Amino acid sequence: MLDTKVVSHMMQGRDADLLARLTQLPVSQVVISSITLAELEYGLHRKGQPVRLKNAMAQILLRMDVLPWDESVARCYGELCATLEARGINFSDLDMMIAAHAVAVDATLVSRDRAFTQAADRLRLEVW
Repeated sequence: MLDTKVVSHMMQGRDADLLARLTQLPVSQVVISSITLAELEYGLHRKGQPVRLKNAMAQILLRMDVLPWDESVARCYGELCATLEARGINFSDLDMMIAAHAVAVDATLVSRDRAFTQAADRLRLEVW
């Protein structure tokens, strides 16, 4: 499961190493959370929907599934938030929602945010 920063960097197309790593993965194994899609849509609208980025996002979405945030993910979110908060670990709400989504669907979260390593006992993480 790719987080928002990873997909955003893909859309910008300026990170050859990232693109090379992604091409090594089977397309069927790469997904994003509907929360990531929401963040990307917000970013596009905030920037006035630049054509290049809008087209880049459309191309990316042709190659990966967007997983819905459903009841089981919501339940995982509540438990994960409470567990991490009790240990003094806090992420932004959207980052926590994406992390919970990855945990709920048993996916590895691919991120550029090392803060997620604080939840390594619950979250499979690869920092690219």
